[in-house]
Amino acid sequence: MERIHYTKRDIEKTLISEAELKQKVRELGARISADYEGKDVVAICILRGCCMFFSDLMKEVDIPVDMEFMAVSSYGRGTVSSGNVSILYDIQTDIKDKHVLIVEDIIDTGITLRQLKKLLGGREPASIEICALLDKAERRETEVDVKYTGFVIPNEFVVGYGLDYNEKYRNYREIGVLKPEIYE
Repeated sequence: MERIHYTKRDIEKTLISEAELKQKVRELGARISADYEGKDVVAICILRGCCMFFSDLMKEVDIPVDMEFMAVSSYGRGTVSSGNVSILYDIQTDIKDKHVLIVEDIIDTGITLRQLKKLLGGREPASIEICALLDKAERRETEVDVKYTGFVIPNEFVVGYGLDYNEKYRNYREIGVLKPEIYE
């Protein structure tokens, strides 16, 4: 008997399969490795939604990389960004003169990343680039330059592979669209 993941009943449809995620992570890891060869790199995981993507991505990067973590919030318990960004946990590494790669699970309005990039830029890194698994480009309220994009997705509420709704669904292996009746 096949075991059905507990979240399956709450998922309207699969947007990105586990196989597609693995393939895209391999591709992104290869590009990052080639682009940063010979450079002093600090990759910053934006917690918590990015933890699974970040972990898998770093396994595919075959150059030396310092790994750091930040907890940033702009959503609270809602489904739409408030526009107010709070740093809940900051990196511990000095990034002056280093190449910073911000790794994010999803870009929505772009407000959070714009403010985060400005904050980190004040610490005088050699460069700052962004890698995002998912990009909801049609929701963008501010311009954000994303060097590495996994998938451009429609404006649907997605969960899985680290993304959550009220701290649930992060452990779903695919990216799925959550049924509206769950969050409305």
